[in-house]
Amino acid sequence: MNAAALRANAEAESAAAAPVEPALALYQQVKEFIARKIQDGSWRAGDRLPSESELVLQFGMSRMTVNRALRELSEQGRIVRVAGVGSFVAEDKPQSTLLQIANLASEIRQRGHDYRCDVLTVERVSAAMEVAAALDLRTGESVFHAVCVHREDGVAVQLEDRYVNPRVVPTFAQQDFTQLQPSEFLVRNVPFDQVEHVVDAVLPTPEQALLLGMEPAQPCLLLTRRTWSRGVPVTLVRCLHPASRYRLGSRFRADGNPVFG
Repeated sequence: MNAAALRANAEAESAAAAPVEPALALYQQVKEFIARKIQDGSWRAGDRLPSESELVLQFGMSRMTVNRALRELSEQGRIVRVAGVGSFVAEDKPQSTLLQIANLASEIRQRGHDYRCDVLTVERVSAAMEVAAALDLRTGESVFHAVCVHREDGVAVQLEDRYVNPRVVPTFAQQDFTQLQPSEFLVRNVPFDQVEHVVDAVLPTPEQALLLGMEPAQPCLLLTRRTWSRGVPVTLVRCLHPASRYRLGSRFRADGNPVFG
């Protein structure tokens, strides 16, 4: 047997020994097709997808198979399905971290978008029972209260409702928050060693919906945060995000440390 024949024989044996990758499930093929079109920019946010009937004809699959693909893409937030109308590419919602105190202004500017913070209230008030308990104060004791609306390209993405312990930050109300937003001022000037984050799905009050420029029936993500410095509570803040405009998430290693960048 000559050298060429030996090489051909070896290649044939190698191909026969190579593991055969299992074919994608039928519904996965549809999912990958749609995801690839979104990823490469062929279909942009708001674009209407082919109908179920069109996808059935294109792929030669059952309506049940196509429906499963669309349902899973919808659950993953890649598309939006409107009953009786069709399926559309979902808006790409910015994501903010949960494992650290995010600098919202920096996150927005890093995306190449315009950031603005509208400071609505900075005042000294009597602590209600819930606020007093969160900040380890007496009910009725004086606390600082600040309310801000954070905007990305003019669109409200967060309503910040903050209480600050005056025992820890006595000069809080004296700051010029047109130059430095409250959260950034606290991070820069008050070293914290503990952070607590709790996330809830809620509906906004009519007043909150008005400030966020949204319908009261639309859901929001509520991030409630407390920080401590040397065991003393510093701040209690509730950050309300319209769920259709923002999302919260993190990536971290198995040892619990966050992965950045």
